[in-house]
Amino acid sequence: MRWPLHVRILLGAGLGAAAGVAAHTLLPPGLVNILVDSIADPVGQVFLRLLFLLVLPLIFAALTLGVAGLQDLGQLGRMGLKTLAYTVVASLIAVTLGLLLANLLGPGRGISDELRARIVAHAQDPSGVIAAAKSAPTLKDFLIQIVPTNPLEAAAKGDYLGWMFFSLLFGVGLCLTRTEGARRFEAALQGLYDVCMRLIGVVISLAPIGVFALLFTLTARLGYEILEQLLRYVGVVLLALGIHQFVVYSLAVRLLGGMSPRAFFRGITEAMVTAFSTSSSNATLPTTLKVAEEKLKLPAEVSRFVLTIGATANQNGTALFAGVTVLFLAQFYGVELSLQQQVTIGAICVVSGIGTAGIPSGSLPVVAMLLGLVHVPVEGIGLVLGVDRFLDMCRTTLNVTGDLSAAVVVARGEKGLGRAGS
Repeated sequence: MRWPLHVRILLGAGLGAAAGVAAHTLLPPGLVNILVDSIADPVGQVFLRLLFLLVLPLIFAALTLGVAGLQDLGQLGRMGLKTLAYTVVASLIAVTLGLLLANLLGPGRGISDELRARIVAHAQDPSGVIAAAKSAPTLKDFLIQIVPTNPLEAAAKGDYLGWMFFSLLFGVGLCLTRTEGARRFEAALQGLYDVCMRLIGVVISLAPIGVFALLFTLTARLGYEILEQLLRYVGVVLLALGIHQFVVYSLAVRLLGGMSPRAFFRGITEAMVTAFSTSSSNATLPTTLKVAEEKLKLPAEVSRFVLTIGATANQNGTALFAGVTVLFLAQFYGVELSLQQQVTIGAICVVSGIGTAGIPSGSLPVVAMLLGLVHVPVEGIGLVLGVDRFLDMCRTTLNVTGDLSAAVVVARGEKGLGRAGS
């Protein structure tokens, strides 16, 4: 029998990681660079680009249809408030969990001078991240920029929040316009959505190859030495992510969504594997929509609305990671943070998690900004760049799981909506 897709993706990931470690250990650096730069990295990047290629038209079709398919705009407001409330509460729990574990386990404390010197020696150049943090907009500018002056320009720049606002507004207009022409346009959007999902199926069928290339590139360049040096930090992040993933979300889907956690996680395996391998909530969105409607059997109107919004606005893993990383670097440099400072960090992490780009390493500028706020050397961000790709894969998995759990929770109680694919 043919193996399920998620099994083939996991197999590709495992083989890619093992092959990369073997290449890093056994082959001369020059040959490793040739394999990575000429073969593995281009294959992995093409796979990611194929996914990103379909994200913008899919967001427009899915979000517009999700809003237009509602019975009234009151439903839109109710779903929006439920999604926002769930996102804020889940992010608060995630950040609190991360900060508590970082304080209790102290991953940055007790580091010897020799180990600190080795870690600093391996630190990557953080200048790009620091520059991105300095150019980050203020809260006022951020709120203004959500409303784009030119939606096509927002799409071209990868401004997903602006593009989603336009799609949401377009859906509201389509819901209010009860004409034959509007219904024909709605049918055309459904056709666009169907075509995107069909193409996504073709791209995802190539995922085992793409994931192999991505994991080979990661481990061939880094090996496992850097993970050993930062094991305590990595361990705290993974522990916090794991508790939130399998305890908090299990309770949420059971108590608030009325769904068995076992059925939930069994249904979303494909989305979790795709999120882990791509490190991008936006690149995973096509797969997330697919499993929500086909495996979880959620109403299409709910899943399309919640998941497209959540791909950018529901970043629980990002908020958790940022809090733990700031505390780790503060401990590393011997900077004691007061309770008030940690509360401030937590609040900013929750807010920034809503607006952080759902792309690989999109949270690093937020971490750099927080370090400057609490007077920890901003250059410290370079210490975690070596392991960030792996941790990014893990926190993206949490982000995507959070999006799907939010869809399950919001779907409960939304009466009168059709089932998946309606």
